[in-house]
Amino acid sequence: MIQKKAVVTGGTRGIGFAIAKKLKSKGIDVLITGTRHGFDVPAEFEYYAVDFSITTQLQEFAEFLQSYSPNILINNAGINRIASFTQSSDEDFQAIQNINTFAPYSLIKAVLPAMQKQRWGRIINVTSIWSLLSKAGRAAYSVSKFGLDGMTAALSAEVAQYGILVNSVSPGFIETDLTRTTLGEEGIKKIIDTVPVKRLGQPHEIANFIAWLVSEENTFISGQNLVIDGGFSRV
Repeated sequence: MIQKKAVVTGGTRGIGFAIAKKLKSKGIDVLITGTRHGFDVPAEFEYYAVDFSITTQLQEFAEFLQSYSPNILINNAGINRIASFTQSSDEDFQAIQNINTFAPYSLIKAVLPAMQKQRWGRIINVTSIWSLLSKAGRAAYSVSKFGLDGMTAALSAEVAQYGILVNSVSPGFIETDLTRTTLGEEGIKKIIDTVPVKRLGQPHEIANFIAWLVSEENTFISGQNLVIDGGFSRV
């Protein structure tokens, strides 16, 4: 059996940290990334501090991955800046594309050769429900997430022959510190009213599904955008 080695970007909190913990519980070696130097990383993880908005740091991390050779890559890091179309700045638009789309593109290019040589790999691009639908104020974010899912579809068609399965996972409204900061308690109550299961999702619910997708049990799911949103996007 192939020893699994995973990289989870944006793995210091929220969904990313839940994914890292779940993969580690399955006996997988896990490296997480975050933007903070000196982060007090739990002993069971390796840690790499990198800011994907800084081109030189992204390039250095991509070069590191070429030798680190993970066979599981979870592109989870991302940012969202909500603004009306005319009020969205060019700088914010470019930053969102750099972190949400260009960074995954760069990291995938770095890890693919080793996966192809091993003839086994799993790549998950964590997108969002805003990669399937959108709403006012999220043009720049949806551009990045629709684009990331498009990359998933094209890449899957190209590398499935090597035993590399590539999927998007689109979380809905998940209970994280970022969600509470962004929406506030009143905003969360309004959102819950629109979710058929009448609650926010939990980070471990995303992590459990991703852990299955990257496991040996998944042998035929690739190129998909798999939504975990309590039914929100279907009503």
